[in-house]
Amino acid sequence: MSLIEKISEIGKKAKRASVKLRILNANKKKIAYECLEKNIKNKTKDILIANQIDIKNAENSGLAKPLINRLKLNEDSISGIIKSISEIKNQSDPVGKILEEWQQPNGLKFSKMSVPLGVLGVIYESRPNVTVDASCLALKSNNALILRGGSDSFQTSNELVKIITMSFKEAQLPNDIIQIIPTIDREAVDCLLAMDNYVDVIIPRGGKSLIKKINEKSTIPVIKHLEGLCHIYVDKEANLKIAKDVIFNSKLRRPEICGAAETLLIDNAIKDNSLELIKPLYDAGCIIKGDNFIQSLDHNFEMASATDWSTEYLGKTISVKIVEGVEGAIEHINNYSSNHTESIITESEETFANFYNSIDSAIILKNASTQFADGGEFGFGAEIGISTDKLHVRGPVGAKHLTSFKYIVHGNGQSRS
Repeated sequence: MSLIEKISEIGKKAKRASVKLRILNANKKKIAYECLEKNIKNKTKDILIANQIDIKNAENSGLAKPLINRLKLNEDSISGIIKSISEIKNQSDPVGKILEEWQQPNGLKFSKMSVPLGVLGVIYESRPNVTVDASCLALKSNNALILRGGSDSFQTSNELVKIITMSFKEAQLPNDIIQIIPTIDREAVDCLLAMDNYVDVIIPRGGKSLIKKINEKSTIPVIKHLEGLCHIYVDKEANLKIAKDVIFNSKLRRPEICGAAETLLIDNAIKDNSLELIKPLYDAGCIIKGDNFIQSLDHNFEMASATDWSTEYLGKTISVKIVEGVEGAIEHINNYSSNHTESIITESEETFANFYNSIDSAIILKNASTQFADGGEFGFGAEIGISTDKLHVRGPVGAKHLTSFKYIVHGNGQSRS
């Protein structure tokens, strides 16, 4: 059987499974989550062994350190995965809900009801936890799922899918609701992107090159997750203690994630406080790349180049710039942002309103870390990604966003004239 035939067979199975999933009830899903929680806990050792193989292969192939950090699992991160499963399990079902009801003068009664999208195709790179998050969110929203993990996380992702499949079989769910493409051959992605007769939406998680390729080649609608070029702006009316805490957490809690801050903007009116704001980062090993004023504060700070303002570092580096008030910050962000997440530190509601009304990013925070750009922190349990699109969803993509709707119309013999 050729690769195209193998991928097509996966698509056919997913389509058949999606029909059965439409009538899957909440209790069945609850049992499946409980089986999965138990089995992941019991199989922690097997997951970590598979993960160590991936890490060793990644190190041997020269994978960048931030990507290796994204790849790594340990007992704490396994516990985090189990916690996410539990949170998704306890959410209300997003499908079968009546969103609106009304009646027309002719007596026809209309209802708008939430329904699954059908079959999801999720393409991701170094994050093996996406395997479980995507599977649980797909199940919660009654969607079938085709996973295509990257070569970096191949062993871990396949081990997790084995556990998911075993758990869902134990819960007597329909077959083939979660499948993974069993090859690292890049041609498999092209095959998946052409399966518009089986797959209803593609959700990519990865770098610019992956997203660009998918946009160019997909015949299926795409929910894009572009890079996280996130900004913090410290306003002249900021509480400086809050500013220091938020800046440090936004950059260094986990510098390799898409919600990490990459650029710090400081109001010219408080530029004399700049060193106070950025020295904790430098002391913790962060490289500071600044404009002329920032670079002049310490000979260890580097001069920022033109490309630094549009660079997602995904590591311990941050670019810093003095701007002329909130208008200067807005102009800079609108020029360079990837429309992911921005934070403003200010005590002024008027300034905050100007900031969030003028910037077209999916998430705008006030006096809080950019690292709250996460589905779990939004109360979604987990996320498949953070959409920087406007259609069909923006921001963290949880189970309730993996639905569409249909209209149900009740009549009593009406005919249209």
